This record gives sequence, C-alpha cells and structure tokens, in this order.
Amino acid sequence: MDTKKHAKSFIRQHGEGEQRWFYGGGIHTWLAKSEETGGAFLINRDTMAGGKVTPLHIHPDTDETLYVLSGEILMNIDGAEQRVGAGGIAVALRGVPHAFKAQEGGASILCFQTPGNAQDFYMGASVPLDADGTGVVDFDRVRESGRLNGGIVIVGPPPFG
Repeated sequence: MDTKKHAKSFIRQHGEGEQRWFYGGGIHTWLAKSEETGGAFLINRDTMAGGKVTPLHIHPDTDETLYVLSGEILMNIDGAEQRVGAGGIAVALRGVPHAFKAQEGGASILCFQTPGNAQDFYMGASVPLDADGTGVVDFDRVRESGRLNGGIVIVGPPPFG
C-alpha cells in the first residue's frame, strides 16, 4: 500500500492526540502518527516524572530528535553526557547508542522520529492511558516489543550513575 497516497494535511490542537502509558515510563501523547504522515515521520510528546530513565538503545533505521519543552533531561549520546534544558534539542542519528534521564521535577519533550517506521514498537510497548495516568515501568516489555516490531534495540542498561 502506498502510504503517501493516504496521507492528508491536518491540524491537531493542544490537548488532542491519543494518550498512552509507555512501559519505559511516561505518558505519550501522539501528535502525528505514521499513517497520517505517509510514513515520513512520527511526533509524540513524552511527559515524564523526575528520574525517568531509558536504557541505552539504538534505533537502527530511524533518526530521533528530542526537543525539550519543559524541565531538563540528561542526554547520553555515544557515551558523551550533556544536560539539555527547555528550548534545547538532542539529535541521535540512526544506529547511534543513546539514552536520557528526566531530571528532578520531571520533563516534557517532543520526540520526532524520521522516517515514521517505529510506530509499531511504541504501540507494542504501551497501553491506552487509564484514569490515573500511571503504570509500571517494564523494560522487558519494551525490549520484547522491539524484538517483535523492530524500531529499537536495547544495547545496555541506563548509563547514568
């Protein structure tokens, strides 16, 4: 199927977009899905409590850009760590090991992935948001979704001390 043919321009207002509890921690609000962009990209907002951390991972076929909306993250890209505050971006190109940690007080980021080929991973590693907006962090489920759906490879534990 030619996904480009089915893509349409759209507007999504603040507060709109499917919300899901991600098993790596945090609430994803889906602002642009692969089927809406003809597979060109994905965009989700990730709202995280302080201390939320990702394992060291790569996206084999996807470039990932994180734009910090509020708070601060500690970003590890290929072994180098740097703090990124509101208004800053971090770019992890496909195949480059990276991880991040939400700093005290939490953080909210926009996650852009190009192309939009990792959506099945995120859907397999999340569930629709329930009434209280919380869940259990389960990196094994995240790893299994990557194994089944592609999009991510966990290459190590969180690299933060």
